[in-house]
Amino acid sequence: MDIVICGAGHVGSHAAEVLAGAGHNITVIDVDRERLERIRDTLDVRTLCGNCSLAGVLLEAGAGGAELVLAATNHDEVNLLTASIAKGVGAVKVVARVHHSAYFEGKGLDYRAHLAIDQLICPEYSTAVAIAQTLRNPGALAVEQFARGQIEMEEFTVSDDAGGLGKPLAELALPGGCRLAAIRRGPEVFIPDGQSVVSAGDVVILVGNTAGFPQARRFFQDDRGGHRRVVIMGGPSMAVWLCRALRERDFSLRLFEMKRARAEELAQKLDWVTVIQADPTDPGVFEEEHLAEADAFVALVDDDEQNILGCAWAKSMGVPQAIAVVQRPSYLHLLRHVGIDRAFSPRVVAVREIEQILVESPLRCVSSLAEGVIDVYSVQVNRKAKVVGKPLREVKLTPDWVVAAIQRGDQVRVPGAEDTLQTGDTVLLIGRHGLAGKLKKMFAVG
Repeated sequence: MDIVICGAGHVGSHAAEVLAGAGHNITVIDVDRERLERIRDTLDVRTLCGNCSLAGVLLEAGAGGAELVLAATNHDEVNLLTASIAKGVGAVKVVARVHHSAYFEGKGLDYRAHLAIDQLICPEYSTAVAIAQTLRNPGALAVEQFARGQIEMEEFTVSDDAGGLGKPLAELALPGGCRLAAIRRGPEVFIPDGQSVVSAGDVVILVGNTAGFPQARRFFQDDRGGHRRVVIMGGPSMAVWLCRALRERDFSLRLFEMKRARAEELAQKLDWVTVIQADPTDPGVFEEEHLAEADAFVALVDDDEQNILGCAWAKSMGVPQAIAVVQRPSYLHLLRHVGIDRAFSPRVVAVREIEQILVESPLRCVSSLAEGVIDVYSVQVNRKAKVVGKPLREVKLTPDWVVAAIQRGDQVRVPGAEDTLQTGDTVLLIGRHGLAGKLKKMFAVG
């Protein structure tokens, strides 16, 4: 596959490394000759020095016949313009990386549609969502996130005093858009129906719309632990995403930002967060703010070493959970050895999103749960599929499968029994391993 990457920074260079390693033909454009020389020294890729937002430069790089053009410079406006021009000169798919929430969320205008861009990616947002889910569900066995945080799915053990024990699922008043997708009881794993009853010690997979997910989870696990206290070091855009993701989720948030102007800006923007202009790793500040009593420490500054040292310090002072954001993927496997519980790399997150975009199959396995017994599949509804136009109650999926979510355009939701599938929908299904052939037939996937 011919791929043009615009920008040789953190995301662009890592994308070039991963995609070239997968056998794709890569061309990297950048205005910085030194960056391009570093890439040429380590990777078998073509490079071109020039302004990627110019049609002539894109055409010289081969964008006119490329299967994918990725605009990943450090400037949102350049990325948006580059992706739009690349589409105009003939690229099959174009993806733009953005940082600003106004572009990513389409505030005031759907920039993606207006500029004919296939997809916008925001690694900072995706990383913040992943961190938020780790903080919300510290005891989860597995957590998956879909569709920009609109749908959550979690695998966890049912507590002994859960309110949903001993009752058929049909009698539980679960919030709309939430359901149990699978139950594991000892060696047995099954897809539940309305008459299924959950027992203490079962391992369940819960899926639901983000808004109702916490309430649904309380039916199966006692969450009466009070507010979790989280300390955030650094105030970049990722910190804003993270605070928003944790808002009204039983969290007490303290955000430490060293720069006065940025701290004041964050205090106005995040009025539910305690913003402090100080260094939380300063021993005096740590003691004065009683940070040893925090439940989690999250380091988000734009310096890998500082994040690692900050988390190591917090752990040494008794904070139970430490999470670091690092740009260099080479650090990820080392951090557990210094006591850091989790680490996230935005550039790795970005490349994973890009790899998913490159997958053209209408049916693909996106995850495996319950120790490989349960698979999660994404499938596009073909116009020839027999399920088109039928209410889900008439689609014979159980006992092997359940429709967990439907994506129609930019909207994603957990459906009800009366919802219908339409041509072009992307459906998220959860079911038994090894039955992909059955799904292919049902959805007319060639």
